[in-house]
Amino acid sequence: MARNNNDDRNMSMEEGGRKGGEATAESHGKEFYQEIGRKGGEATAESHDKEFYQEIGHKGGEATTESHDKEFFQEIGRKGGEATAESHDKEFYQEIGRKGGEATAESHGREFYEEIGSKGGQSRSDNNNDSRSVNDDNDSPKMSKEEAGRKGGETTAKTHDKEFYEEIGEKGRRSRGKDNDDK
Repeated sequence: MARNNNDDRNMSMEEGGRKGGEATAESHGKEFYQEIGRKGGEATAESHDKEFYQEIGHKGGEATTESHDKEFFQEIGRKGGEATAESHDKEFYQEIGRKGGEATAESHGREFYEEIGSKGGQSRSDNNNDSRSVNDDNDSPKMSKEEAGRKGGETTAKTHDKEFYEEIGEKGRRSRGKDNDDK
């Protein structure tokens, strides 16, 4: 015999969905949801390209910047810097220093390096009245941009500790937070 319950016929779609979800949750365990999530993720990956994921990442980033304040970004930057410092060694920082040097080399011209070299040379001269070239261990008058980046990363890793990297991580995060405040 069919139920004739006015409450069921007048139930909103939202309420019906909620009740159906509760019934499904009661009859299925965590593994069920993990499996359907995995299958859904695989199907999505098969039917979408890199640009799809870039676009949803971009939208998610925009939504996050709209819904969170500067302090949120400061906190996640601090936590990220601490976690990275705890889980990585000196070689990691040398490698990212080298990569950063290479990326900078690709995006800046000779004038940039002449300017920072001049400023760095002036600073060294001011600090210790020593006008020797930074490139004392190499008789060659020129160093490739990649070599300069590698050497800079190695030198920085030798002379700085975990707290230094946490501090620059925090400064970078703060800088990004300011950029996000402008949007």
